[in-house]
Amino acid sequence: MLRGMAAIREDPLAFLAAQWRTHGDVVQFPIPSPPTYLVSHPDDVRQVLVGRARDTGKDTLQYRALSRVTGLGLLTADGQRWREHRRIVQPAFHPSTLAGVAGHTADAGQRLVDGLLARPDGTVVDVDAGVMALALEVVGESLFGHALGPVADRLAEATLTALGEVVSVARMPLRAPRWVPTPGNRRMAHAMAELEAAVAAILAARAELGPRTPSDLVDLLLAGGLGPREVRDEIVTFLVAGHETVASALTWALVLLAAHPGIADRVAAEAADVLGPDPGTRPAADLGALAKLALARAVVDEAMRLHPPAWLITRRTAADLVLGGRPVPAGSLLILSPWIVHRHPAAWPDPERFDPDRFLDPATSPSVRAAFLPFGAGPRMCIGRDFAYAEAVLALAMVARAVRLAPSGPAPRALPLVTIRPDGPVLMRVTRR
Repeated sequence: MLRGMAAIREDPLAFLAAQWRTHGDVVQFPIPSPPTYLVSHPDDVRQVLVGRARDTGKDTLQYRALSRVTGLGLLTADGQRWREHRRIVQPAFHPSTLAGVAGHTADAGQRLVDGLLARPDGTVVDVDAGVMALALEVVGESLFGHALGPVADRLAEATLTALGEVVSVARMPLRAPRWVPTPGNRRMAHAMAELEAAVAAILAARAELGPRTPSDLVDLLLAGGLGPREVRDEIVTFLVAGHETVASALTWALVLLAAHPGIADRVAAEAADVLGPDPGTRPAADLGALAKLALARAVVDEAMRLHPPAWLITRRTAADLVLGGRPVPAGSLLILSPWIVHRHPAAWPDPERFDPDRFLDPATSPSVRAAFLPFGAGPRMCIGRDFAYAEAVLALAMVARAVRLAPSGPAPRALPLVTIRPDGPVLMRVTRR
């Protein structure tokens, strides 16, 4: 482990994948305490997240580091607090809300498309910046009833900065206290000030409306009997997790389509058939249309298989388990990586190949259900899964219908931060269809 520390800090994803390929589906790391295991077989991962979910928890370094940003929001809370907060916010993600999400996505997506169409053919743009702004707009309007447009760029930068510092803490937990003005602490303080300002603006805008029947996430939080800190934690959680993960998935989907123009043409044809042929016209974006965008959904799924936004899941065991035929004692740390599970040959033939059609083939559905974890699995599955699909599928279809994208320079490298992020701007050459 001492020899491996540099590799872990440099690229933890490559390190974990190398241990799996070298040692197999259950690897115990030589760490004195706690007993630490990398668990990679889809069956064992499902047992941890679904079958024995009650015997595992989130008291791990990963989630403690993330709580520096989100506090004890839904993403990091455990036990009774998590159950109470999940019950309070659940109505904001009821299937009946998806029409509103689709509508906001159509609005934001049309602004993105109009901006692309207004440029001369051959213009190079950073598509990651564009989809990040789109995702912030959709989450702001859908969950908070508050347009984040005027501060979207600063919020996006603050989110990435704060999450970058979370990764630094997780990889090197022995750090100076927060009050010491190190460069990292100064970056974190500035990013957190931006996030706190966004929360204050959202709550101030809601206070101006006065009492009303709860209609979105903020209403539910304010009516749910939570304290000011609890409300703040949930708003920051959904600000951060509600846009950065979807933006990452959409960016990688566009990267993959740019590298596979034949599939991009098929997505464009499907989108023109379902949404209408004119990319300059905002689509109606009803739920029936979303259900017909089967290939666009498959591309999003395949992009999340190859680049799962949440590439690392950790759990602490509260009871003895048996995984892969190996005894795992209570108090152990379990490391699960959807990046590895999504490439496991037990479930995925030719796993490194970009093949959205694998999600259209009913014969693959049992293995997909067992080994596809972009939103986790079990009771802690991401509450925003259907929200994310509605947004990502429609936005992808709208962009593909309007323009062809071609790489401008080397393909971005996948950086395993809190999510799988590209290693810099994602520059693409844009041509109207």
